[in-house]
Amino acid sequence: MAGMTCGHCASSVAQALSALDGVRDVQIALVPDGISTVTLAASLPLDEGTVRSAVAEAGYELITS
Repeated sequence: MAGMTCGHCASSVAQALSALDGVRDVQIALVPDGISTVTLAASLPLDEGTVRSAVAEAGYELITS
């Protein structure tokens, strides 16, 4: 899978994550040709598998540290 390289890429990921139950805000620090950071604010606990699936559906891979 390719990394996020532009605002449209980040928007696609943000839209997919915003659709998850409980997500109030999505912030993406876009790093073209690098590893972009995604920060979620949610009113409910989020399952990593659910977040991973949403990111994959947008065409990207979730990397956790």
